[in-house]
Amino acid sequence: MIELHELTKRYGDKTAVDGLSFQVPQGVVTGFLGPNGAGKSTTMRMILDLDRPTSGRVTIDGKHYGQLSEPLKYIGALLEAQAVHPGRTAYNHLLWLAQSNRIPIRRVDEVLALVGLTEVARKRARGFSLGMGQRLGIASALLGDPEILMFDEPVNGLDPEGILWIRNLMKRLAAEGRTVFVSSHLMSEMALTAEHLVVIGRGKLLADLSMAEFIAQNSRSAVRIRTPHPEQLLDALATQSITAEAGPEGSYEVVDGDLVKIGELAAASGITLHELSPQRASLEEAFMQMTADSVEYHAGDALNGGVTDAAGAAGAWGAGWQPPAGKRQKKQKGAN
Repeated sequence: MIELHELTKRYGDKTAVDGLSFQVPQGVVTGFLGPNGAGKSTTMRMILDLDRPTSGRVTIDGKHYGQLSEPLKYIGALLEAQAVHPGRTAYNHLLWLAQSNRIPIRRVDEVLALVGLTEVARKRARGFSLGMGQRLGIASALLGDPEILMFDEPVNGLDPEGILWIRNLMKRLAAEGRTVFVSSHLMSEMALTAEHLVVIGRGKLLADLSMAEFIAQNSRSAVRIRTPHPEQLLDALATQSITAEAGPEGSYEVVDGDLVKIGELAAASGITLHELSPQRASLEEAFMQMTADSVEYHAGDALNGGVTDAAGAAGAWGAGWQPPAGKRQKKQKGAN
């Protein structure tokens, strides 16, 4: 289990991580979400002792990462898949990792087969595509057969087959009782993979709850109704003080409505229904709702030609554009 207690990291006057406290549970895939600059990568680096906290602590199965004599047997991580010597083969990259942590050499061939790189095991990393490099990084994380796995953008560069493979792999690892902690900006993929969510914004904890609870708390629910007899429907709903709003394509929606009650009311009134369905926001919509005040960098309105900040202006007017001297943003060290 990964545990964070009041974890804080500052770079000069920039606070990248601000008093984070949470646990990553075992047996489920936990999604780690936040806007750009929220502090996700910095947090993951501190878990692995690649960055030292300004204050607070983080432990892995009750120990600091530096106290683990053979860390790959405890926690496997993919933070930067391209962090491989370009002149080293896939096999030799995994071999030295195995030898450094007293992992049996046979495990190298096992993980190469698991990630689908057996045929290119003797090829040098410089010739790997982005997706192949990603698979090698995943192989490195799995090498020690650890109980804790941590992935940062694991589907980056993978084709559809690869995305399905890593999704199912993470679910299987969690089903075995392992701790799986994964950060991604792909909300659609997180919705299919994660069961639990930890959400941060501007370095602070915003949410730590199940996927279902997160969506329910950060979006409105509604019942959509479609009928060839709208006037009768509205009259029937009014008898029960139920208000229906006009929806798309001639439908009606009852915010926070009771689907069963509405269906029984329509049946009792002899009203034909062509649709009666629950409507709930997607993870992406719920995420945007929660983090609206935590987004540090906003893009311009491309459709209307509007520009909302310096970054948007640069995109609108070309790479050579520079904001006025008084409005140039400093590069934020430590933000992800």
